[in-house]
Amino acid sequence: MLDSIRNIFSIPDLRRRVIFTLLLLAVYRLGAQIPNPGIDSQALQELWRTQKGTILGFVDLFSGRNMSRMTVFALGIMPYISASIILQLLTVVWPYLERLSKEGELGRKKITQYTRYGTLFICIIQALAIAILLESRPGGFRLVQNPGVAFKLMTILTLTTGTVFIMWLGEQISERGIGNGISLIIFAGIVVNFPQGVQSIVNGLRTGDMDPLRLILIVAMMLVVVGFIVFIERGQRRIPVSYAKRIVGRKIYGGQSTHLPLRVNTGGVIPIIFAASIITIPSTLAQLVHLPFFTTVQRQFSVGMPLYNLLYIASIIFFTYFYVSIIFNPNDVAENLRKYGGFIPGIRPGQNTSDYIDGILSRITMIGAIYLAAIAILPEFLMTGFKVYTLPLVGPWLDANMPKWITQGLNVDFYFGGTSILIVVGVAMDTLQQIEAQLVMRHYDGFMRRSRIRGRR
Repeated sequence: MLDSIRNIFSIPDLRRRVIFTLLLLAVYRLGAQIPNPGIDSQALQELWRTQKGTILGFVDLFSGRNMSRMTVFALGIMPYISASIILQLLTVVWPYLERLSKEGELGRKKITQYTRYGTLFICIIQALAIAILLESRPGGFRLVQNPGVAFKLMTILTLTTGTVFIMWLGEQISERGIGNGISLIIFAGIVVNFPQGVQSIVNGLRTGDMDPLRLILIVAMMLVVVGFIVFIERGQRRIPVSYAKRIVGRKIYGGQSTHLPLRVNTGGVIPIIFAASIITIPSTLAQLVHLPFFTTVQRQFSVGMPLYNLLYIASIIFFTYFYVSIIFNPNDVAENLRKYGGFIPGIRPGQNTSDYIDGILSRITMIGAIYLAAIAILPEFLMTGFKVYTLPLVGPWLDANMPKWITQGLNVDFYFGGTSILIVVGVAMDTLQQIEAQLVMRHYDGFMRRSRIRGRR
């Protein structure tokens, strides 16, 4: 391992790429410390303490906690991700974009250009909405010192410029760095909060709020979660594919056997983003509309409530199937196999091959959906537990007889689970795979001598 790390910095091109990536990530973290002008930071922090469990709290995760501090990078990279998802969905229903996606490199550049325009449009709309929200004294907090048109224009300019700059940083890392630029920026925004989580745990040990047994349980669960994520993210179902022999003149082409890999978690973290955005809408509306009905809805959709957990899990499973059906088309795969003389042994080409692939994909997607739901619900369970007392008839009995660590949780901020650790582990695997590929290409040993690190792709 140490030899491989030394080899990274002994190869001039790889050393330049790694240093370039680290410098741009440092620029990103420096920019995250610049506050948006005209906002009372102390009142803003008080407001964000009331926003846990809303859609704003989820978006704050992807902004690297910049939104809760309202820096110039407050919107983060979420507008770019949203624009990319929208373009991906439109590719299925809009023939023009579908043709572009099949035109190779030129078509991809055109779609990337449209994604940038979409990002700019989303940034302007979101920045204006944030400026109006800040001026409206949410929760009774006076956040803006001098409200008016000048504040709105300044907020739109700074937040939009910040997101465009982050998008440019990500593209530069992808082209001139070690790759995965957008993912690495999200990775940096999440990892920077891990020391704060460790410090809170250490402070809890010093003050006696956390006993050593609970800490051992947290560390053990962290290791289990990381190992489980690595295992599932690398999981594939390999469908054997054979190619028929073709005789062209005196040469024989084809005849080899390969496989078609189907990932267990094909959708990645996107289904969790969709589900969290939908499930937190009722709580967000309840804070804007102060009516008794919406207050009841907010209470039922708070973290730990059975209705919240049930709908959250169901939404993740639904969006997993929905997103996989968009990004993976068995009919196209079967047609490409038939076009190039490939076939699955024992399966007729054409529709039968498509149905066979679709059946396998449906089964492994269910495993991936359950895995995503378990990872997403884990930190909420550890922080608040499952509030079973709200269940009709059996709720009070379950609350009295079940262990307190199930009904009340461990009362800790679990920074090592859920969506954040899923992103961190996945991006780390992909980055290590790319670095190892560069080492092996230059005839150096990788990080593991007897095997190769495999990322999610």
